[in-house]
Amino acid sequence: MLASLRNTAPRQLSRAYSTAPVGAKSGNGILWASLATGAVLVGGYFYTRSKQAIISVESAMPATKALDPKNFVAFRLKETIPINHDTSRFRFALEPSQELGLDITSCFVVKAKVGDDEKPTIRPYTPVSPEHARGYFDLVIKKYPTGKMSSHIHAMAPGDVLEIKGPVAKLPYKSGALKEIGMIAGGSGITPMLQLIQRVLADPNDHTKMTLVFANKSEDDIILRSTLDEFAKKHPDQLKVHYVVDKASSADWKGDVGYVSKELVQKYMPAAGEDNILVSVCGPVPMMKSISGVKAPDYSQGEVGGILKELGYTSEQVFKF
Repeated sequence: MLASLRNTAPRQLSRAYSTAPVGAKSGNGILWASLATGAVLVGGYFYTRSKQAIISVESAMPATKALDPKNFVAFRLKETIPINHDTSRFRFALEPSQELGLDITSCFVVKAKVGDDEKPTIRPYTPVSPEHARGYFDLVIKKYPTGKMSSHIHAMAPGDVLEIKGPVAKLPYKSGALKEIGMIAGGSGITPMLQLIQRVLADPNDHTKMTLVFANKSEDDIILRSTLDEFAKKHPDQLKVHYVVDKASSADWKGDVGYVSKELVQKYMPAAGEDNILVSVCGPVPMMKSISGVKAPDYSQGEVGGILKELGYTSEQVFKF
């Protein structure tokens, strides 16, 4: 294109100058505008190609892990995305060639000095971003009125940093080792379940079936619902999702109403008598006590209690997040 302009430029200049009326745009201006436009287009083309090449090279490079299991590392908040009235998604920045470095399933601990407290507050959280996401990781956090850390994170602005250490191993998952996984989650207890769901569905060779019972106060409190529904829609033979609310807000509600009862567990969870099954539970303490029993004082799994004990599940068949 530039060569063509160069060859025709003398004739264009002469013709435009001899025929142009007074006050008309000169051909010289048209020519230089054309040249400038061409240069911008060519420059933009090469810039775009160069940027794509950089991204391609970074994607091809082995990922480095951002987390340090022995030391707290400061991560910068990139953006906050509201989900509902008390829950938001917090996206933290990593280097383009970095991934967080969490095994499935595991969490990390965050540390922050809150208010006038002399000692820092430390809490565990489970990210919801894909296992091998590069350049970022996401936390979905519900703000509790008395929650020191959740309130602190909700008050963060883009550019603020949060100290994180991990990973902290939870349930070591081996692809295809289980025939079926039942999941019972309450509120923000959905995050480790989503981590596991993403891992299973991302592996085309893993045919483990999963059934999730997700309990919340109301329909408006169901976080990550669109994500869960999309997974269930794409993998109908592998993932079933059932929602439970304390009280239905409308006549259009098609899920279950009430609490996670013995009858609901029997209806949706794999039976205790089946082989190679697991029922995982995560939620508020009262819910854990009712369904599976809480963890031991040393945070080990402890004995199975509640509804699952009553139905005959063994400690090998139950995992408490």
